[in-house]
Amino acid sequence: MRNHHRVINRRRGLAALAAGVTATAAAVALPLLTSGSASAAAAAVSLPPAHAGFDYQLGGAYTPPAGVSVVSRDQGDSPAAGLYNICYINAFQTQEGAEDEWDSDLLLHDSKGQVVEDEDWGEAILDIRTASNRERIAAKVNGWIDQCAAKGFQAVEPDNFDTFDRFPSYLTKANAEAYIKLLSAHAHAKNLAIAQKNTAELSGDHAANGLDFAVAEECADWDECGDYTDAYGNNVIVIEYTDKGMKKACTGWGSRLSVVQRDEYVVPKGTSGYVRKTC
Repeated sequence: MRNHHRVINRRRGLAALAAGVTATAAAVALPLLTSGSASAAAAAVSLPPAHAGFDYQLGGAYTPPAGVSVVSRDQGDSPAAGLYNICYINAFQTQEGAEDEWDSDLLLHDSKGQVVEDEDWGEAILDIRTASNRERIAAKVNGWIDQCAAKGFQAVEPDNFDTFDRFPSYLTKANAEAYIKLLSAHAHAKNLAIAQKNTAELSGDHAANGLDFAVAEECADWDECGDYTDAYGNNVIVIEYTDKGMKKACTGWGSRLSVVQRDEYVVPKGTSGYVRKTC
């Protein structure tokens, strides 16, 4: 399986004051998954409006451009007033240089006892191989989800769901899905929708995993957008990073899905290298 491109992650900031926002999507009933069983109750969450103006602001928050109604921002930032806001969290890996913020036994180690890292991003991999570890890791990440809810975000975007795909010598699909269910149950308990980030091959399992919509990087470039729409209908947000990918996204999906082209490091507007294009 291939390694999807993933945009740069900013280090977590201090929690900001909560901000009130107005949801723009209708509420839908979704199953609430417990940590070890199937659906137990229903939680009302609001999905991002489909085929809406979208902006990906992980590299730093800025005033959303005209026409934008959905924004994804890092958990350290505050929501954009009046818009639908998605809260980005790095759920399967540590932030760069943040290994010390985790208990050592929750970090994945190789046979020599060295921490396994995503070398492209300098991030340690979290060890989700056992139920005990998954519970402890989820407890920390769910604390971030609580912060997202307190600030007024309407959804969360847990990144690196595909870590198992990139480190198959250590992690399995079953590990990833068992862990994501803990996060989706908690998100729903906080009345937050939760996105499937990339990992097109698991789209068919979205209901069992408790995932509500998709955030797909370069799905047009990789010819995978259909995998997401088969599962989520038009509730798919597409981010492309190249002109070629953007052209394919607009031609094939621009009339149905939220599509945006951003620069590789998703820098704020006014910063050198900033790119944002729409269909």
